[in-house]
Amino acid sequence: MTIKINDQIPEKNIKIASSDGPIPAKTSDVFNGEKVALFAVPGAFTPTCSAKHLPSFMELKDELKAKGITKIACLSVNDGFVMQAWANSQDVKDEIIMIADGSADFTKALGLEMDASGFGMGIRSQRFALVADNGKVTHLFVEAPGEYKVSSAQYMLENI
Repeated sequence: MTIKINDQIPEKNIKIASSDGPIPAKTSDVFNGEKVALFAVPGAFTPTCSAKHLPSFMELKDELKAKGITKIACLSVNDGFVMQAWANSQDVKDEIIMIADGSADFTKALGLEMDASGFGMGIRSQRFALVADNGKVTHLFVEAPGEYKVSSAQYMLENI
């Protein structure tokens, strides 16, 4: 079942990418007591994700924070080392939490996985964005397959 507005973010084990290697965490470590803008991409280093999606949140992070967002997080079904390499290549520093969901456990718990086996990628996340306030989803923007519109930082900024 796909997560929807007013649902709680499910409690799952995740990894947070860091320069010291992947850090084990729980979703509650990211979401509890915070107003989080989470966006998810099908894969680190993929064209739209690298050229548009992640950069949109980097460019508008201050405007999102001015609207009450306390943390911005990026989710991908990649391992923590790949997520850190991608963060380094995009000069993310500590401005966006890079969540590695290597086995897609968190993505599947959200009900937002997709089968990208036809592209040689296996199970991945759909492209989406959400806002969660203290772990409760207040806004949800899920892209149609192959699109990049409603999950952008600009769209989120205009609709929260």
